[in-house]
Amino acid sequence: MSDIEIYVLDFERELDKNNFFLKFAILYGIFQELMKIGRHKLIGRIENSLNRYPVTLLLGPRQCGKTTIAKEILSRIGGTYFDLEDPETPLRPEIAKVVLHGLQGLIIIDEFQRQPSLFPLLRVLADRDPLPSRFLILGSASPDLVRGVSESLAGRVTYVEMGGFKLDEVDPAQLNLLWVRGGFPRAYLADDDRSSHDWRVNFIQTFLERDIPQLGIRIPAHAIRRFWTMVAHYHGQVWNAADFARSLGTKEDTARKYLDILSGAFLVRQLPPWFENVGKRLVKAPKVFVRDSGILHTLLALTDLAQIQSHPKLGFSWEGFALEQVIGLTGADREVYFYKTHGGAELDCLLIRDGKRHGFEFKYEDAPGSTKSSHIVFRDLKLDRLFVIYPGDRSYPIGERAEVVPLSRLESLLETHQLLH
Repeated sequence: MSDIEIYVLDFERELDKNNFFLKFAILYGIFQELMKIGRHKLIGRIENSLNRYPVTLLLGPRQCGKTTIAKEILSRIGGTYFDLEDPETPLRPEIAKVVLHGLQGLIIIDEFQRQPSLFPLLRVLADRDPLPSRFLILGSASPDLVRGVSESLAGRVTYVEMGGFKLDEVDPAQLNLLWVRGGFPRAYLADDDRSSHDWRVNFIQTFLERDIPQLGIRIPAHAIRRFWTMVAHYHGQVWNAADFARSLGTKEDTARKYLDILSGAFLVRQLPPWFENVGKRLVKAPKVFVRDSGILHTLLALTDLAQIQSHPKLGFSWEGFALEQVIGLTGADREVYFYKTHGGAELDCLLIRDGKRHGFEFKYEDAPGSTKSSHIVFRDLKLDRLFVIYPGDRSYPIGERAEVVPLSRLESLLETHQLLH
């Protein structure tokens, strides 16, 4: 019997009793187990990295479950855990060397961006031979954090990026729920859509008012919020710094800075364009997406599926959601692009893996088919395969090397073509 089944049985036994605190403890146990839903693949990747490198950097937005995952690994293999948000942490700069030097085994340091001054020390500890300990560093990305890793730990560190739940971590029947609420655990697991929406509203406010200043960024919260909302309305479209600067009443460099802040915090994705000499004028600016579909819907003031399906951004919302599933399942964060010509031919996602080119189109339609644009793109890019991902329930071919596939079967599709991470 699983841990969660035991918790549920215990809760059922206590239903008719008045022990509030015991009921709360049991419900909290259920919640803790749900927080670990299907993340064994992610845990496996982290443990594999720990075996190969002295330092593993686990990056992702706040509240995506990094600490829960780290403590699950800690419970499995043992070690020492430090939380740099804890004001009483013993890992203070003036004694960090003494504290860390004598430890063995796994050392987990949470919220590492709070003390980037530890990077030089971490480099020294990672170079010991024999190596008595390995480090799992958790961070909500910031320019300083990424720069510090690049400069101090080159050759000693590997990156593992995580976000909220993906399709392979939840019940496939809950695809629409994941799309509407997004993948942040507390948003996805909320009692209802309204509670999920309220959590996301609070997440946005906390990020703007607390997290941004903690990253050392001195920009008014209202300015970043306005920009973030603009990105939501531009979701899935090509970045145009002039348009954003004009709307914000700022310079283009300022708009670009705001975009980099949200991208660095894993809240916005900049999908780069693919360009090569195909004899056509190509778009060379990135597309911008709000990475979590739930956050997107909150910024657009959408709370349920019916509102999303009647909104002008429906197709773009589906595109961004499906794109994140492809990237998450393939682990191809740095191998994906979009393709667009000034003549109108476009491909939503180009994945290059082992020398092969796989194209993905994302269509929120009942029965998408082949188009003139897809024929042009197939020829321009010399695609090996083209997949049209849609919300239906059956797969069917639309060409010799092209097929329509339900998003719910994406994992199986990727496994068949050896594209899974």
